[in-house]
Amino acid sequence: MESKDKKVTVEECNSRFRSLGLDDNLMGHWHTIFERENPSGYESFQEWLGLPAERLDRVRSKSEESKK
Repeated sequence: MESKDKKVTVEECNSRFRSLGLDDNLMGHWHTIFERENPSGYESFQEWLGLPAERLDRVRSKSEESKK
C-alpha cells in the first residue's frame, strides 16, 4: 500500500484536466474561479502541490489577467 504522504504533482493535475478536454484557456478560467470563490483554499491547494513561490506568482498573475 502506498504512503498517504504521496502528493499529486502539478503535471498529474494538468494531465487530468487535459483528459477532460480543458485547454490552457479553460484551465486559466478554472484557476480564476477557484481563487475568486475560495482564495484561502486556492492558496492552500497551490501550496499542497508544492509550487515554488515564483510559480505561485506566475499562476496568480495569469489568474489576475483572466479576470479582466
